[in-house]
Amino acid sequence: MDMLKGEQIAEAGLTDWRKLAQGLHARYVTEDFGAGVRFVAAVGVAGDALGHHPRVSIGNGYVDLKLSTDDAVYRDDDGTEYVIEWVTQQDVNLARRITAGHQVDADPAAVSVVEFGLDTARSATIAPVWAVLLTGNPEAQGRGTPGDEIRDATGRVPNLWFGDAGGREASGQRFHVEVYVAPEAAGQRIAAAVAAGGTVVDDSDAPSLTVIADQDGNRGVVCVDTSATKQS
Repeated sequence: MDMLKGEQIAEAGLTDWRKLAQGLHARYVTEDFGAGVRFVAAVGVAGDALGHHPRVSIGNGYVDLKLSTDDAVYRDDDGTEYVIEWVTQQDVNLARRITAGHQVDADPAAVSVVEFGLDTARSATIAPVWAVLLTGNPEAQGRGTPGDEIRDATGRVPNLWFGDAGGREASGQRFHVEVYVAPEAAGQRIAAAVAAGGTVVDDSDAPSLTVIADQDGNRGVVCVDTSATKQS
């Protein structure tokens, strides 16, 4: 099934859901753990009807859902096809069914995803080490991506992707954290980081990417998928 582009996701009008990194994410607020369990059971029924299911994280007072398709098809500019993890129409269909079939409040501004980035000129060389170190499984290298990115099939650890080191190969910070947030939460997240002592060191790609440094110069990036945001 073909992957959906950002504008297609935006046009779907998924009020409870936000596109973060490779998937659709939603947080639902429940009265207690038992209510969350009952809600997840209802989500399971909806998924059974479509033959597709979300990844679920549950706690006392919340249920987090992620929807993505493991075998989405991506075509590059030359028409070459790749099988990747991404959002497809079946994810949109299930998101709509979950939204329509529940009496639980959503908190879309609360969703968040963390990924690691490592700048290197030798991703193919070092990726096998990180695949087994992070997941214990060499097949995590390149899973759901045309590159060497490390992705655990069960979502136990954050994804690790590799960026071009450029002139930073010999020195400087090479690991950084990427924090994906809902568009409406980005401004508050950045302001809170600055209020805590951080500094905005690069907002040239804002609101998609805003680089924040702590007092020691360590950098993280606040990320927003603006392509999947419907423009008013």
